Amino acid sequence: MLARRFLWVVAGLVILLLAGALAYRIFQMDLMKAALIPNIAFEEAPAPPAAGPTYADAALWIARPDIPGNPALWTPEGFAPAEQARASVFFIHPTSYLERSQWNAPLDHEESQQRARLFVRSQASAFNSVGEIWAPKYRQATFGAFLTTQADAEKALDFAYRDVLAAFEAFLEQAPEDRPIILAAHSQGSLHLTRLLRERIAGSPVAERIAAAYVVGWPISTTADLDALGLPACETKAQAGCILAWQSFAEPADPRMVTDVYDASAAPDGAARAGSPMLCVNPLTGNRGDEAAAGANLGTLVPNGDLTEAELVPAAVPARCDIRGFLLIGEEAPDLGAYVLPGNNYHVYDYALFWANIRADAEARLESFLGAVSSAQLSP
Repeated sequence: MLARRFLWVVAGLVILLLAGALAYRIFQMDLMKAALIPNIAFEEAPAPPAAGPTYADAALWIARPDIPGNPALWTPEGFAPAEQARASVFFIHPTSYLERSQWNAPLDHEESQQRARLFVRSQASAFNSVGEIWAPKYRQATFGAFLTTQADAEKALDFAYRDVLAAFEAFLEQAPEDRPIILAAHSQGSLHLTRLLRERIAGSPVAERIAAAYVVGWPISTTADLDALGLPACETKAQAGCILAWQSFAEPADPRMVTDVYDASAAPDGAARAGSPMLCVNPLTGNRGDEAAAGANLGTLVPNGDLTEAELVPAAVPARCDIRGFLLIGEEAPDLGAYVLPGNNYHVYDYALFWANIRADAEARLESFLGAVSSAQLSP
């Protein structure tokens, strides 16, 4: 009798777990919104006192050349930062603030700053073989701002961009003027980078110094957005002065979390994005819109349990750009951690999946850029 009762209890628990899992799959977006979207009105996060730190000071940077313990200098076994920088890299980290108590992160929020350092360590480090990396702290919009169309969310993103712009101006003032620039970002950082390209860089002398712009983890419409960014799409690995972008999904992919918002949106000039293809440059090849087998993958960062270290695993995933512009990595992605988003969305791992290829890509594009500059200087 006791055994029978135990089996009934086990059966009941299994049914509850299955029902809970089904409910989560059905209502996961609603649950995320309820947990992450602030339910208060937007207020500007406090600015540092007038006599306090500015982006001229190291205190407002996660990474820059003169910071001890710079997380951007980390490398997996077998790699090392360049001994002599040939470029300056401006990197904008993704969203690391998950609170709903306010719309923008305070600069002294310890947990979000710790996550941001981890992102700089695992993402920006891909570029430390080509140059010195500058990664600013900024009062980022909270994650929930991307789950709503409320006006407060737009205000929060605009507020965050103002910090990014101020940091970029300080970067231009302090980084050597004779070096090429590589721009790189992810997620919210890439949203701000598209605005920086559109409003500050396009048509300016700075644009002539851009060796490449890695606008990763953010959709760029090839018909509504690209022309306004002032740089062309990267068509081949040998091309410099161009834009790379991709968004990673395992298969079967369900990108509705992206397309529902994307198709309802418009570019800053009012052009509709609905149905338009997104820019996809395959990080395994450096070519736009193609595919490559797993053997072309030079190394994926696979983290340990507490994210303090990572092993570089070659040939871990293939990659192909689909017709809409998503980057598909097959059905057997490695276990990178607990942050795969609904729909098999590997957004959090857009850099980790292709770390070694991104490193090689940046090196190749910088060589192309420097070669073109040298040829131009030698021309009569």
